[in-house]
Amino acid sequence: MSSMRGLVQFIADIRNARARELEERRINKELANIRQKFKDSNLNGYQKKKYVCKILYIYILGWNIDFGHLEALNLIASTKYSEKQIGYLAISLLLNENHDMINLVVNSIRKDLNDHNELFNCLALHAIANVGGREMAESLNKDVHGLLISAVSKPFVKKKAALTLLRLYRKYPNVIHIEWAERIVQLLNDKDIGVVTSVSSLILALAQDDPDRYKSCYGRAVERLKAMNIGNLIPSDYMYYRVPNPWLQVKLMKILQHYPPPDNVDISQSLIVVLEYILDNYEMSKNVQQNNAQNAVLFEAINLAIHIGIPEIGMTIVEKLGVFISSRETNLRYLGLDAMAHLAARLEDVSILQQHQNTILNSLKDRDISVRRKGLDLIYSMCSTANADVIVVELLKYLETADFAIREDMVIKVAILTEKYASDFKWYIDTILKLVSIAGDYVSDEVWQRAVQIVVNNEDLQPYAAHTLLQYLKGPTYYEAMVKIGGYVLGEFGHLIADTKGCSPIEQFMALQSKFMSCSAFTKALLLSTYIKFVNLFPEIKPQLMRVFLLYSRSLDAELQQRACEYMAIANLPSDDLLRTICDEMPPFPERKSILLTRVMEKQNLSEDRRTWFIGGKTAKQDNDALIEGF
Repeated sequence: MSSMRGLVQFIADIRNARARELEERRINKELANIRQKFKDSNLNGYQKKKYVCKILYIYILGWNIDFGHLEALNLIASTKYSEKQIGYLAISLLLNENHDMINLVVNSIRKDLNDHNELFNCLALHAIANVGGREMAESLNKDVHGLLISAVSKPFVKKKAALTLLRLYRKYPNVIHIEWAERIVQLLNDKDIGVVTSVSSLILALAQDDPDRYKSCYGRAVERLKAMNIGNLIPSDYMYYRVPNPWLQVKLMKILQHYPPPDNVDISQSLIVVLEYILDNYEMSKNVQQNNAQNAVLFEAINLAIHIGIPEIGMTIVEKLGVFISSRETNLRYLGLDAMAHLAARLEDVSILQQHQNTILNSLKDRDISVRRKGLDLIYSMCSTANADVIVVELLKYLETADFAIREDMVIKVAILTEKYASDFKWYIDTILKLVSIAGDYVSDEVWQRAVQIVVNNEDLQPYAAHTLLQYLKGPTYYEAMVKIGGYVLGEFGHLIADTKGCSPIEQFMALQSKFMSCSAFTKALLLSTYIKFVNLFPEIKPQLMRVFLLYSRSLDAELQQRACEYMAIANLPSDDLLRTICDEMPPFPERKSILLTRVMEKQNLSEDRRTWFIGGKTAKQDNDALIEGF
């Protein structure tokens, strides 16, 4: 690159331009010159390389490039490495997977994949991984796989081939053929640790989606872990601050977590020995890098031990995690809380964690938002019938001062815990309405809709819910979510408390009407539906209700206007038969999965390395599969 004096001079001119206009003038002049040169068919490889480099520099500066692609393709076909390298660099930058010229590149890339020059193989693999595209993936996947499993491929080529296949698989899963499984798994026994590390990343992604097909990797992964830790069979180049290849260890233990505990006694015993060795030989160091490597391996070992359920080291794990969640280091607190949430998700009885309950609750006040989120996940997971009252009360207290970034997630989790561990109807409605009154605008539609479903489906709860909601609505402050619940519940069940002191029909109407003007159009529409039900339930306040309908029959909002006009027409009919039919009491909601649990589960499946457990305790998976309405 330094020998291309024209390129060096052009870059210097661009850097010395003191105004954008000068830079644009210099670039346009150079582009015009390059266009003219490309029209000359007598350019040699060096000249093509120089001009393509100038085009790439201009492109990197942010200017649009609409020519030079064919010259880059010609460079790829060159037999010189320096020219081929610039050609592939240009293709990687200038083309994307949907570009019209992708099909012209495929044959050149295939030729380089099948070449005996390893450097050409690597350039082709880089281009496939960077550009990708369905056509390229489906055309070249067999060639990439061939490089990966070839006995004559150099280790550095195999590493790039494994990572290229991983890149393609993540975008187009069908590029990995079923019959390749065993050959890919066999590479875990490769002599080169770098190849094993790259292949383990590929197997981890494959095992997440199809664990049965890659189950033969289990024994090989355990053997490799044992060899690195117990046998010290690791090249010195892969010792990272006296920790044997921490990246490979973490990946192998992640793979093992996608499988149940092994039936083979020898494999099971070897795995226990490895995990005990890692746990027993952990020591804090003054070196930050060594601590990071040790912690990465240790916490993955803890997660694996929790996954397979080893009673012999269960207490050791709880003790270590108790120390970590009290650590002064933010990273250790975060990892400790995450591992303890995993433990809570596996335990039948979470009482063993309650000795750390105060420490865990204090994590909600941590200065780091990620630690607060992880603490909330753990509290949510370790909640049980025995401690639900205490945990929900503490969460409600914290909610008043909680960070805005965590409030919505906390509201959903408190609503789920309140429903799941409700000891009686009164406690449930008191808690959920207090939650709404505290959280306010952070209460999502799913929360108040779920509360309405439960009230509708439980007849004994309806009078108390209607009375309590009315008292909240009479207060000076309110949130719209409370008005929505109150409008729905009073419209359906307000007649159950109409004879109670302070709950007369006119008082119910005035409580809702006092909040009407400040509400959104959606809530106003809901309240208009409530009022037509009041017309049916409480004829004595019909004049007041008709005035509201008349007012909004001239509303600029089409939805409110239509509702008001239709309701006014129905109310003025000579017969009440249609009114009674329309305003008949809502039937119970059908049994179905809770949308709140769906929201929680969706957030857990966003990463590429999917969890093998669910936040929310031992029953979280079953709760997600089927949670019936009501209690």
